[in-house]
Amino acid sequence: MSAKLCLDIPVILPEIPDAADACVDRLKGELAGRPGIEQVHVVKGTEPNAPAQLCVHYDPDTLSLARINDIVIGAGARLTESYGHLALNVDGIGHQRRARSVAEQLLRVKGVQEAEASAAGTVRIEFDRSALSEEALRSFLGQIGIHERPKRGPKPRAAGLDRGTAEPATGDAHTPGEAHDHDGDHEHGDAEGGHGHAHGGIFGANSELIFALLCGALLGIGFAIEKLVPAPAWLPIALFVGAYGFGGYFTMREAIDNLRLKRFEIDTLMLVAAAGAAALGAWAEGALLLFLFSLGHALEHYAMGRAKRAIEALAELAPDTALVRRGDEQSEIPVEELQIGDTVIVKPDERIAADGFLIKGTSSVNQAPVTGESMPVDKRPVMDHPAASAAPDTVEAANRVFAGTINGSGLIEIEVTRKSTDSALAKVVKMVSEAETQRSPTQRFTDRFERIFVPSVLALTVALLFAWVIVDEPFRDSFYRAMAVLVAASPCALAIATPSAVLSGVARAARGGVLVKGGGPLENLGSLNAIAFDKTGTLTEGRPQITDVIPAEGVEEEELVAIAVAVEKLSNHPLARAIARDGAERLGERPIPTATDLGSLTGRGVTARIDGDQITIGKAEMFGSDGVAPLSPEMADAIAKLREGGRTTMVVRRGDKDLGAIGLMDTPREAAKATLARLRELGITRMIMISGDNQKVAEAIASEVGIDEAIGDLMPEDKVDAIKRLRGEGKVAMVGDGVNDAPAMANATVGIAMGAAGSDVALETADVALMADDLAHLPFAVGLSRSTRRIIRQNVFVSLGVVAVLVPATILGLGIGPAVAAHEGSTLVVVFNALRLLAYKDRGA
Repeated sequence: MSAKLCLDIPVILPEIPDAADACVDRLKGELAGRPGIEQVHVVKGTEPNAPAQLCVHYDPDTLSLARINDIVIGAGARLTESYGHLALNVDGIGHQRRARSVAEQLLRVKGVQEAEASAAGTVRIEFDRSALSEEALRSFLGQIGIHERPKRGPKPRAAGLDRGTAEPATGDAHTPGEAHDHDGDHEHGDAEGGHGHAHGGIFGANSELIFALLCGALLGIGFAIEKLVPAPAWLPIALFVGAYGFGGYFTMREAIDNLRLKRFEIDTLMLVAAAGAAALGAWAEGALLLFLFSLGHALEHYAMGRAKRAIEALAELAPDTALVRRGDEQSEIPVEELQIGDTVIVKPDERIAADGFLIKGTSSVNQAPVTGESMPVDKRPVMDHPAASAAPDTVEAANRVFAGTINGSGLIEIEVTRKSTDSALAKVVKMVSEAETQRSPTQRFTDRFERIFVPSVLALTVALLFAWVIVDEPFRDSFYRAMAVLVAASPCALAIATPSAVLSGVARAARGGVLVKGGGPLENLGSLNAIAFDKTGTLTEGRPQITDVIPAEGVEEEELVAIAVAVEKLSNHPLARAIARDGAERLGERPIPTATDLGSLTGRGVTARIDGDQITIGKAEMFGSDGVAPLSPEMADAIAKLREGGRTTMVVRRGDKDLGAIGLMDTPREAAKATLARLRELGITRMIMISGDNQKVAEAIASEVGIDEAIGDLMPEDKVDAIKRLRGEGKVAMVGDGVNDAPAMANATVGIAMGAAGSDVALETADVALMADDLAHLPFAVGLSRSTRRIIRQNVFVSLGVVAVLVPATILGLGIGPAVAAHEGSTLVVVFNALRLLAYKDRGA
């Protein structure tokens, strides 16, 4: 079943007045290449002044509305204000069946477009603001027993942090909940709390476990009195009734919720079986059934709580207060009050309170909490403070710090570049929380299987209830057999098999500096055997340097370099920055002319004006096409020689005269060769490098790092086509920076962005984000995904295998007690098997 979303184009692309603009086509192209999106087209407004709309047809089981929002935001767009997004961390959800029940109840509320809930206590709702408000949704959740975790005040500054770990030394885990519009103007409310109180009650989070143990105690005492002690007959029955009360309390609550939804779940089946046992006088057997079931549930909730707390611990990494200098005064304020441009003082061994860049002091910073890097990273102040303040996104990694990371032995001062709600850590926590609710391909399969399997089991149960008509046995025996089959065939373990593994995998990835946006990317990354890499900044350092300057005949080298520097310092492209930086060093004190009217020729070069003359700088291929005069034979020969040496080349032309050529080289990353070898060990059999550079340059870099396939001479749109072709041959991941490579990444099976901690766009557009700018983290992500996929398969096999064994066994006479024990045992097996992912280690690291 497909869903449809229509967005006003002037709203999602505010700068674009006309639906025929090329930017609309680019946005359509990015969306249309996504798995799960069936069609993207423009619909003209029906009224004279009505704006055109972008209409997206998508499969909500494959791609959520929130993910479409991420992609659109990453492309420079924003969703219409009509759609609200509520993401909350709540108490009251202890397992996957309860999560599914909550989601279904929300979907019945008028105005709710999409609703997901997870066993980790996360609820995500997309709703129509014209029909529904956030307050009404919170009120409805309260009515069904779901409560947002209470806010907490700032905690004392943590002392004695272990600088070698990413975990806080003290404090309770919590996760911010958020409520915000899709227009990018987010309102964040921190719904923070300690450990999840899955079922509430007088004993808090332990209520269900204590009730289960009380049930077992009353059952044991009653059984002992009945068998061993002379006592009135009513006494053991009274104890069994008490056991029923404690063992059935939480089960009854869930059964009532499910019956309201006209669902016949395992909770209802247990109550029916226990009630039947009581009606037939078998109080002890009914109490045993409820004891085993409630104990199994309590242990399941405890185990899932471990995975949940692993995610919640991420939010605890950032301190609650910051030491700020404003004017001549220093004061400690809550991080929520920090403003962009504030100066924060960070003492040695303290956690950094905000994202920003250094303006004073040097230190080494442990970035493991955010990026997963194992070694501290040296940090130094920016050279040009005003320029950094004007363009903080262009600040180099050596000058940049993130909230939640740990300062080393130096006293440093940083300028804040993001508010606390927009820090890299806050975005990771938010996205990980939302990722918990995204269903994986295997989970969608098991959901479809359950929709067929459960009615079949019910039909078999009804048939077995009448076995006494055919077989010479009392109704009591037929009833017990039917109840035993019903219990044995209930797919509890199957329901939790995939979500528990996804939750643990996403939590472990986040702790290792890898953000995985849900079960789909996690499973897909673990199943593919081909990866495409962008060259610049991915396989190479992304810091090209000038190696050759070849002036044309009659042109001074200094004139060529000065003109190139004047133009390129107006651009933020990596090659432009390299020319501006290295060229200025070559010129020394020589004056640089002033360039104006910079124009970008996407994927080819730039134009500008100096003293009224047009300056053109770009690839050799742009000369001789689209009305641009071809290169002189002299320049063509120079370019050919530079490319033979593996150089990236740029030609500089003034008016219609070629001034010369500049050769640059970007060095391969130190970790590239080892990383690619490790990926081959993990089963990635095909690796391809795609690049906008000349084919010979691309082949030279590919050969150096150990890649067999290299595709060069690609424009940005050509990269998209290349990825589409590769996807036509099977699943393929695309690794890039998440910004320039966003369209190609969107068309891959899995888009992987590197260095995402410093880029909002990369965080929004990628399916998998490597927070550190370190290629060595890719094998960890692939290996973890493969382990997650393997554990999901093991869990599904165990879940279905136990059902396959128990159903015939109960038909042949296995009692309800052993059936419940095996049933709950299989559920615990799959949960604890999934928890192994929290301890995953990359063996090649």
